[in-house]
Amino acid sequence: MRSGHTGYPIRHMEYRQTRAAPGAAAFAALSARAINVLECLYTLLWTAGWISVSLIRQAVTGRRDLALEMARTHWAPGLVGPAGGLTVEGADAIDWNRPYLVVANHESLLDICVLFMAVPAPLRFLLKEEMRRVPFLCGYARATGMLFISREDRRAGPLLRRQVAGLLGSGRTLCLFPEGTRSRDGRLGEFKSGSFQAAIDAGVDVLPIALHGTGRVLPPTGFFRTCRGPMRATVGTPIRVDGRIGAAGRQAVAREAQDAVAAMLGRR
Repeated sequence: MRSGHTGYPIRHMEYRQTRAAPGAAAFAALSARAINVLECLYTLLWTAGWISVSLIRQAVTGRRDLALEMARTHWAPGLVGPAGGLTVEGADAIDWNRPYLVVANHESLLDICVLFMAVPAPLRFLLKEEMRRVPFLCGYARATGMLFISREDRRAGPLLRRQVAGLLGSGRTLCLFPEGTRSRDGRLGEFKSGSFQAAIDAGVDVLPIALHGTGRVLPPTGFFRTCRGPMRATVGTPIRVDGRIGAAGRQAVAREAQDAVAAMLGRR
């Protein structure tokens, strides 16, 4: 009698726990989604606010690169800090008074923030054509001298190459992602060699940078699914472009840059 009497409450408790588990999981998933929505709203408001403030200050002061400096000192840290923080390695060994074509692996929307913080010089980006339709961002990009690339219009390639070479030749540093798009699985994609011709034309060194952890913090898939964690940017050794001629020359530079990033990521 005793064993039968005590067995029923135990079975009843197990049944209630079984029923409660799906409810708890659903609540946890809903809470995570709500947090992600709030984080997304914070990102949008923070970005719109700092774009507005930086462009107004740049217009008032007449300082050409002020908006880019504020991106490095205010906007990017306000997003990277809450996401887990950033460690930068190797930047002290670089002469930042010289222009570079900065190339990096691409895993997350956070990559631009991390690169702004990793490069202690006014940094411009080669952005996708679709970014022209993003409010605030398009105006900021135009005001700071960034360039847009259309992956659909191959005829625009030669003009864009001349624009990039002109920007680099004028002493400005530009960053692009030679994989062409964000990696969905964290693996390093092939660096497209055409991206490097402008650096050869301008006689400007290529600077490889490896980004660690950004894809885990803000993956490229799903709706703003964040996971707080540490991030790291490793700045490599500049790659000289002197004497690189034609397709063979730019392909060699692309391979060297890809190998350098892969080595810094530990994926060789």
